[in-house]
Amino acid sequence: MHLTLDQVAAFARLPLRSLRHEYPNYIMHALNGPQDAQTPRAMHPVFYGCYDWHSAVHGYWLLARCARLYPTLPQQNEIATLFDEHFTVANMQQELAYFQAPGRVSFERPYGWAWIMALAQELETWQHPKAKTWLAAMEPLVAEIRSRVFSYFAKLSYAIRVGTHYNSAFALKLILDFARHRQDSELESAVVTAACRYFMGDSNYPAHYEPGGDEFLSAALTEALLMADVLDADVFVDWFAQYLPALADIDRLMNPAEVSDHGDPKIAHLNGLNLSRAWCMKKIARRLPENDPATATLTAAARRHIEAGLPHVVSGEYAGEHWLATFAMMAMETPN
Repeated sequence: MHLTLDQVAAFARLPLRSLRHEYPNYIMHALNGPQDAQTPRAMHPVFYGCYDWHSAVHGYWLLARCARLYPTLPQQNEIATLFDEHFTVANMQQELAYFQAPGRVSFERPYGWAWIMALAQELETWQHPKAKTWLAAMEPLVAEIRSRVFSYFAKLSYAIRVGTHYNSAFALKLILDFARHRQDSELESAVVTAACRYFMGDSNYPAHYEPGGDEFLSAALTEALLMADVLDADVFVDWFAQYLPALADIDRLMNPAEVSDHGDPKIAHLNGLNLSRAWCMKKIARRLPENDPATATLTAAARRHIEAGLPHVVSGEYAGEHWLATFAMMAMETPN
C-alpha cells in the first residue's frame, strides 16, 4: 500500500486548516495568577491550533514532511506561508517563556517534547530555502526540551506503559531518532540507557489486555519498536521472541480495534491506535529475519490495521481530523 499524491494532499489540507483553527481548544494550563487566564493564541502564538498543543506541533511536522517528500504537492506555497507567519523568533520566544514559567516543568511531557524534536529533525532535513530560518527560530525551545529530557528520564523510576500521551517508549523512540540524526551522542546515550533500564528484562508481555478504551498507542508494540532501534539485530531477535511469544495468537493485538464513536475525542483515539500499530508492525517486521514467522504475521496485521484506520482520517469529524493524518503518514510511509 502506497500513498498517492491525492492522498497526501488530502492529509495536508487538514493541518493547513486546523493550525489556524483556535477553537475548540483543549488546554492543559497551570495558572500562576489571574494574569495567566489567556486565550490559546495569546499563550501559544505558534502552537495554538489543532485542538491542543501537541497536535499543533505534529501538524507542522506533517506539513513539513509532506512538502519535503512530495515536491509536486499543490499546497507547497501555502505550507511555506504558514511557517513564515508562525515560525518567527518572537513567537518562539513566547513559546519558550511559557515552558520556563513556574509550575510548568511537566508541560507536554514527554509526548509534546518528543514531537518538538521530531519537528526540528524534519525541518533540518527539508531542503526548502527558508527551512533553516524556521528551525533557527525554534532552536532555543528545542534546547530547553533537550535539557529536560535528561533530568526527566533520570528520575523516572518506572516506565509509563499506557497507550496515551504519557507513554515512555514512544517518546524515547522519537527522541532517539532526533539524537541520531544530530549525532548527539550524549542524548543518544541517555535514551539507550533509559530504554534498557526500563525494558531489557521484559518477557511474556501481557499484550492480550490491549487495547485500553481510549488508547492511540500500543504499549507492547511501541516498546518493541524502541528496542529494535536500541539493540543490535541479533540481540533484538532473541529479546523479541521472549517478549511476545506466540505473537500470532494474540488476537486483540493482531486485529484492528473497533471504534464505536468516531466523533468522541477519546474513543476516536482507537482510529489512531490502528494506524500507530501499523507503523510499529511494519518497522518491527523489517528488523526481524525474513524467515521469522513473526515477520509475515506482523506484515499481514499491519495491512489490516491500515485498512481499518485509513478511511477515518478524512472524515468530517474534528475529533479525528485534527491529528489522525500524522499517524496515517507514519503508517503508510513505512515500507511494507
